[in-house]
Amino acid sequence: MAPPAAAMAFASHSGWAAMVVLGKSAAGLEVLARSRIELIDTHDPDSKQPYHAVEMVCVEEAMGRLDGYMAVAKSMAHQAIHAERANLEKRGYRLIAVGILESAARKTSSLASILASHAAIHAADGDHFRNALAAAAEQDSLAVRRIKARALEDETAADLRQPVQKLRDTIAGLGRQVGAPWGADQKQAALLAWLMLSGRCP
Repeated sequence: MAPPAAAMAFASHSGWAAMVVLGKSAAGLEVLARSRIELIDTHDPDSKQPYHAVEMVCVEEAMGRLDGYMAVAKSMAHQAIHAERANLEKRGYRLIAVGILESAARKTSSLASILASHAAIHAADGDHFRNALAAAAEQDSLAVRRIKARALEDETAADLRQPVQKLRDTIAGLGRQVGAPWGADQKQAALLAWLMLSGRCP
């Protein structure tokens, strides 16, 4: 018999991410883990907002510094994901996928165009940490799904064929399993993990 499945999901912020892991077995859904993942070197406070940190330097220098920030964030994310995956395996679960909540901000591809727009800099700062989480999960050969937070409830309701209010009630019930903190980050991450466990998302 195959081991029960687990899915991990993240709600990221500047320099850190909230992580929730759900498991699915014959008994139903269960919160297997919940934590805060650090994604920056605390001795380098500029890395918390990497694109802001390079706003006033030339593109070539900015690119080099951003690569360094990304290497650190990816390494820290990979350590956290890999350690949690190993812990799940010891508990008899198989991690099948990692989900990352996306923002609704428009992405700009050119570094020069990002640095020329304060709005684009804000968006790129957020995307920096989501990209680090995705790259770290892929390094562990895990499937990754990124979905816009504002579309999550509707998409999950459609995929699971359940009304939104029932989804909310179920997620609230999961929160009662583990207690506080169970805020918006944890609720959205749990919902995304549930969507991945459904077996209907790519």
